[in-house]
Amino acid sequence: MDRFFARFANATARVAGSPGIFILCLLLVVGWAASGPIFQFSETWQLVINTGTTIITFLMVFLIQNTQNRDSAAVQTKLDELILTSEAENDFMGIEKLTEKELAAMHARCVERARRAHERLDKVSAERDARRDRAAEKRDKARKVQKAKKG
Repeated sequence: MDRFFARFANATARVAGSPGIFILCLLLVVGWAASGPIFQFSETWQLVINTGTTIITFLMVFLIQNTQNRDSAAVQTKLDELILTSEAENDFMGIEKLTEKELAAMHARCVERARRAHERLDKVSAERDARRDRAAEKRDKARKVQKAKKG
């Protein structure tokens, strides 16, 4: 049953999100609106579109939620596998189950680590630029000395 529903939900979400279905729904709404004068814009005429769209929306909410839940679980599983097979900290496994406060604390820890990493990177870049500048100055002096010897 689960496998059938998963296939059904995926197929329905894929079809419902297609341009053809959008155009079909647009044509249905235009047809309904055009039929207004024929039905004298009666309450029954209005009830048809209201009922139809309500039922479709109600069902689509559950299908879309199911598809998103499975997609989210699949992405989370892939991320967990990457964490397990890398040098990353295993503390991040299962953080989706933490409270907002616990997530905020982990985020703050990551932000601080990122700040320190950027500081180290900036320091290394500045040292590399200084070495490059010193090497360029040294080359320029050597060229001047060579020109002076030739001239």
